[in-house]
Amino acid sequence: MTNLTAEEVKALKGRGFLRNKGTDCFSARIITKNGVLTTRQAAVLAQAAEQFGDGKLALTTRLTVELTGIPYEKIEAFCDFIGKEGMTPGGTGPRVRPVVACKGTVCVHGLYDTQAFAEEIHDAYYVGWYDVKLPHKFKIAVGGCPNNCVKPSLNDFGIVGQRVPLFDADGCKGCGKCPPQNVCPVKAMHREGDSVILDEARCVNCGKCIGACNFGCITEKASGFHVYIGGKWGKSSRAGTLVPGIFSKEEVFSMIEKAILFYREQGFVGERFGDMIDRLGEAAVIQALLSDDILSRKQAILDAALHTAEA
Repeated sequence: MTNLTAEEVKALKGRGFLRNKGTDCFSARIITKNGVLTTRQAAVLAQAAEQFGDGKLALTTRLTVELTGIPYEKIEAFCDFIGKEGMTPGGTGPRVRPVVACKGTVCVHGLYDTQAFAEEIHDAYYVGWYDVKLPHKFKIAVGGCPNNCVKPSLNDFGIVGQRVPLFDADGCKGCGKCPPQNVCPVKAMHREGDSVILDEARCVNCGKCIGACNFGCITEKASGFHVYIGGKWGKSSRAGTLVPGIFSKEEVFSMIEKAILFYREQGFVGERFGDMIDRLGEAAVIQALLSDDILSRKQAILDAALHTAEA
């Protein structure tokens, strides 16, 4: 085997090449935008796997593609080959990781264009902030509805589409058929005696009931996004903290930037975002994300060294 130093292996990992155990071969982690490839890109990856690797493609939980078995001496040629189709390795290290998104764009349950929103986030914060070193990795997930297929609340920053119903109880005719009650997946719409009740505490804002009433008793009160912060899954897990409110796309976009800046300013090296939230208190972090104060310190935060926890 080639006598690669630990620093050389670490540097390759930072570029998206993970050493295959006991060999001089590496798995190349190829970035996708939300798990989407063009047919041409897919064909080039297949060719690359045959030409440079062991002929296999593997899918990761973060919707990237890994090509396994690439010898060390072929890495640069491999990068040139896939680069012709606009693809790069990456997705490792203490930085914003590639964004994951569900298929809400085409899914019957999707409340908005998840792929387009996630692509904007990818370009702004994965690509745009790639060189910004953070205390640890920072994962972002974009979910199209409360079905939570990509588990947004288990990411450092999770986004969930919301469509809040407004029920006009006085306008209810008591028809006995109640299509909204029939379509509600969590039974938030239910009958008590002769009346239909909307249990707002049980409602998950999936929007299924909106417009379903034959007499127009259920309309849209609000639409937007829930935001979860500090979720993680692995050797230790933490359910994301819900930031109270329904937020617009613009507000969510800004909140991502504020979360990254706050994490860089307040987090310790090696500390996950959720652990920092527990250390500082949920209320303090939420207050920072709902304020624009941290944006006034943006450049100073980006220029400063990261903090190391005191022993």
